[in-house]
Amino acid sequence: MNRLDKSISALLENYDSHGMVNHSGSANLPGRESIENIVRCLEEILFPGFLENFDTDGENLRDIIQEKVNNLALSLKGEVEKSLAFSARLGVLNCGHGGCRAVAAFIIDDFFEELPKIRIILSKDLQAAVNGDPAAINADEVILSYPGFQAIALHRIAHFFWTRQVPLIPRMMSELVHSRTGIDIHPGAEIGESFFIDHGTGVVIGETTVIGKNVKLYQGVTLGALSVRKAENGVKRHPTIEDDVTIYANATILGGQTVIGRGSIIGGSVWIIQSVPPLSKVYVKRSE
Repeated sequence: MNRLDKSISALLENYDSHGMVNHSGSANLPGRESIENIVRCLEEILFPGFLENFDTDGENLRDIIQEKVNNLALSLKGEVEKSLAFSARLGVLNCGHGGCRAVAAFIIDDFFEELPKIRIILSKDLQAAVNGDPAAINADEVILSYPGFQAIALHRIAHFFWTRQVPLIPRMMSELVHSRTGIDIHPGAEIGESFFIDHGTGVVIGETTVIGKNVKLYQGVTLGALSVRKAENGVKRHPTIEDDVTIYANATILGGQTVIGRGSIIGGSVWIIQSVPPLSKVYVKRSE
């Protein structure tokens, strides 16, 4: 046996002893490539004509979207079923008498009923970006090129599946957009309408963060936890940001009991671990 054959044998033994293998067949997990394709199709349905070149006139748009939705629904059902079956095998979820396939079909039907409402919220996020950035020429430019808008669009999709207790897929979606944009939003975060992230690189928004309406963040903002102890899973660890708050670049706000009051302005590079009253201005004071 040559050295390469020995390496192959060692790899196969390693698979048996250490796992980390996504087996094919009925018990496999959702595939990364499948979720990437699903995300691409979701974006095409959310924003027809922006990701691909076709004539979206009134006559053919119905046929195009109908075909895309039917194909996407089939793909999503399969991947959601795999995810639910994964939880069922761990004893976390009971799919009931109808099985995980029936639960997946119900969730996907719910999702497509919810999609027009998600687009309404996204239209308000889009307007917040146009209004909030003097460099934004128009809404089309924001859809095509703004990473913050891409991140919130996919977050609102991932958050739907998170609220339906679908494992794996929401995190896969959020990490996919994270790799694209440098913006890390946990799918569990609750974010109100008219949300705008300007520039966006390095923004981190933790799982139990709650953000109100008309909030604006700049690059490098962290809405995080004071502690990362495993025992605190399920506890509110991340801050609450009330309506009409602006948070400037590289500010760090930590803790589940920390509340930034309505209408406050948080300056750049500040570190906050306690609540701030409404209509406050918080900034780093220059030393004399």
